[in-house]
Amino acid sequence: MNDLPLPLQGLRVLDLTRLLPGPLATRHLAELGAEVIKIEGPQADGQGDGMRAIGRSAADDAAGRPSVGFQHLNEGKTLLELDLRADAGRARFLALAREADLVIEGFRPGVMARLGLGWDVLHAARPKLVMCAISGYGQSGAWAQKAGHDINYIAMAGVLEQIASVHGEPALPNFQIGDLMGGTQAALAGVLAALLAAQRSGQGRFVDISMTHQVWRHHVLARVALAATGRMPVPGRDLLSGGVPCYGVYRCADDRLLAVGALELKFWRALCEAIERPHWAAQHWSLGQAPGSPAALALRSELADLLATRTMAEWADRLEPVDCCVTPVLRLDELAAHPLYR
Repeated sequence: MNDLPLPLQGLRVLDLTRLLPGPLATRHLAELGAEVIKIEGPQADGQGDGMRAIGRSAADDAAGRPSVGFQHLNEGKTLLELDLRADAGRARFLALAREADLVIEGFRPGVMARLGLGWDVLHAARPKLVMCAISGYGQSGAWAQKAGHDINYIAMAGVLEQIASVHGEPALPNFQIGDLMGGTQAALAGVLAALLAAQRSGQGRFVDISMTHQVWRHHVLARVALAATGRMPVPGRDLLSGGVPCYGVYRCADDRLLAVGALELKFWRALCEAIERPHWAAQHWSLGQAPGSPAALALRSELADLLATRTMAEWADRLEPVDCCVTPVLRLDELAAHPLYR
């Protein structure tokens, strides 16, 4: 066993974030060993984290506890109530900031400055402090003060348009791409880099996380396709969106789904052998079959008809031993029983 301390042990974080992106980022910091102090305004005045109420059950109400979501996101943190609108609350926060390494907030741009706790004030009080602000559209610019949620951020980053059927009907993902990748993960990368720089130089930095811009930065393959061809990939007809038989989601006989990711030729050949269709192996995008072409879509239809003849479990049993990148599409409530998670 490794007896080393956790990598962020000794780091103190003041967490002013709410809902999902920031609280999950600071939970990850706590898991890495940081001391995280979550600060909320007086709940009686409605200044608490709204996640306390989202998904709160009758049992939670009866026990006087917040929702499971709030408990999960804030596990391992110290909870502290401070009214930053009051002089005493601001003074207490400033005292905490003088001994902290990181302040992370998710208010609308300008709120911290109006409270008298903006970057200039905190930096003067503690030059080594890193401050991170997570917002929908960034701290400056024409959209800085606009409200938004995950659906808006991925819409404005060009992602939602691409998560669509061949008929253009968008799918609303039950995974918050903007909040989690554009917010949580981007904030973690930014603050860890800034903390490393502060450790080396003694000077803190302000980390401005715009969830929309971060999603756009990571929308790499569609942007590359646009630059290379001058056109946007057609939803449902491109290499990774349903335009080739070797990469897609197929319905089985029991109405469950199979994820086929045999993108490389060697995996496609292995799959074709395993399903007793070796003659299909020569039909592959790397051998000249264009994504979205009539030939590719015809073969995709043939593969769909074949996979519809057996249940998902039957295909999983047959294909799991084969190195061909085919997996069942699992439900969340099935994960704990799967060998991958055991």
